[in-house]
Amino acid sequence: MTPEEIVDGQLAAYNARDLEAFLSFYAENVPVYAFPSGEELADRSGPAFRERYDNLFRSSPDLHAELVSRVVHGRLVIDQERVTGFQGGEERAAVALYDVGPERIERVWFAV
Repeated sequence: MTPEEIVDGQLAAYNARDLEAFLSFYAENVPVYAFPSGEELADRSGPAFRERYDNLFRSSPDLHAELVSRVVHGRLVIDQERVTGFQGGEERAAVALYDVGPERIERVWFAV
């Protein structure tokens, strides 16, 4: 699969709130960083990644991320999203930068 197809797959699994499918698109113990600082977000990285998304999917039955725009440059995929149904109906804007390896997303940065 191409980097874009891998990111598309994780987005579809996110919207289905299918934790196992979602996690299958990420490297084990994936590091997650703040952009632009590069600080690792320990509460979102590695083992915490599974727990964070499990809790999110369980607490947000109407969760949905709409892709607003995308830039693909080699193995880097940058998505701008509009997320609705977040924990009780909140709406958020999100920007994620995915570093995609041959089979999975290997690193993630979230604009904060």
